[in-house]
Amino acid sequence: MLRALRASLSMLVENIRMSVTNIAQNRLRSALTVLGIMIGVTAVIALITTVSAVSSSITSSFTSMGAGTLNLSVTGSDLKTGLSYDDLDMLTGLDCVDGVTPTVSTRTQVNRGSDYETRITVAGRNPYWFSVNEDIVARGRALNIMDMEGMNFTCLIDQTMIDTFFYGEDPLEKTLYISGLPFKVVGVFDSDSDTSVTGMMAGTTDILIPYTTALKLNSTSEVTSLTLYLAAGWDSTSATEALESALDELFSYEEDCYEITTMDSLESTMESMTSMMAALLGGIASIALLVGGIGIMNMMLTSVTERTAEIGLKKALGAKPRQIQAQFLIESFILSLSGGVIGTLIGLVVSFGLCRAMGAGFTVSRGAIALGVGFSALVGIVFGWAPARKASKLNPIDALRRM
Repeated sequence: MLRALRASLSMLVENIRMSVTNIAQNRLRSALTVLGIMIGVTAVIALITTVSAVSSSITSSFTSMGAGTLNLSVTGSDLKTGLSYDDLDMLTGLDCVDGVTPTVSTRTQVNRGSDYETRITVAGRNPYWFSVNEDIVARGRALNIMDMEGMNFTCLIDQTMIDTFFYGEDPLEKTLYISGLPFKVVGVFDSDSDTSVTGMMAGTTDILIPYTTALKLNSTSEVTSLTLYLAAGWDSTSATEALESALDELFSYEEDCYEITTMDSLESTMESMTSMMAALLGGIASIALLVGGIGIMNMMLTSVTERTAEIGLKKALGAKPRQIQAQFLIESFILSLSGGVIGTLIGLVVSFGLCRAMGAGFTVSRGAIALGVGFSALVGIVFGWAPARKASKLNPIDALRRM
């Protein structure tokens, strides 16, 4: 048995040596065949790794921005269309709630003298929002409780508004007209520091005003969207139950009056979307591997035709069909695996560059590497099987006649 094992091992080594020799003798053709597999694996590795890195970066941002928060969207009923100032006080008083930040925004015209801009985004905020985003005020002051209760015409502007309306001037204590109404500029905020999820989803905010004043600009007195910050010791599940109980009573137990969204559900949706995107891109990139596999099959069929006399001579000398088949399979496997390994290395370099360019953290995906290398090896076996079988089925007499 040991002798048979040694003989099989010796035969395997000889087949590998002969395969490598034949590949080396046809350098250009082999290189072009390897190139097809290499491009396919590079595309698979680069796309999957990059999508995975971007997905992780987005998920981390969502988690950091929305940790300990619930988002409430009110559709209302026939009797009650939104939440009043007193309703917000009631929600703030719940044990599970540390504070609330209403989301009120509008797009309107802003002007100062002869300078004006249309479709400027104006967002209404409350003092609690400024306490959560404490680094957002670059100069001046934040909006306070007196601004809220008095519906004061005060505002904070970002650098874009300064460049547009106060170029070369200090904007503090100056007047800016929003929807034709005079607002005093009390502060300057850094729009890049707005880490709220709702702010991110709504796009860039140019001007901040008291949310009560924003409601007045929108000709309404009720809030339909807000973020609730959970008190210490409360998780999203238990807080949602307590909040639902309070809201059900508020809306007289009518159905479909509101929707509570947690960051867990947003993260789950995001992960599902990115997984689908990775699978789609990976499938598209795999087409290149399929094309490369067809190239391997074409080369091996050509090789069988060119080496018909060699195959006939080996069979005449006693080589078994499975030995002939093994040699061609090994040759196909080596070509495909070589392309897979080179493509993997290039794919990692490309994905590293893409991640750096997009500002996402680069992480080597073992799954992507296993998929790229494993798929390339499988392609070599699958597409090399038909030529190998054809070689093993050649009649030695017919093959020797071609010598």
